[in-house]
Amino acid sequence: MSISDLEKFLIKIDQLNLIVELIEKDISKKEALISCSTHEEVIELTNSWGFQISSRWGES
Repeated sequence: MSISDLEKFLIKIDQLNLIVELIEKDISKKEALISCSTHEEVIELTNSWGFQISSRWGES
């Protein structure tokens, strides 16, 4: 894993942790996430909340 990939990986972890905090505080967001049935829906929903979790560390 390159340093750049490591940085992307850690940023994604930070984003995911922030999403966890958000849905723990806001039941409507938690319910919206629960209602997603595909990975793409999760990505679209979390993008609408200002998060970018779709890219993987090995992708450009």
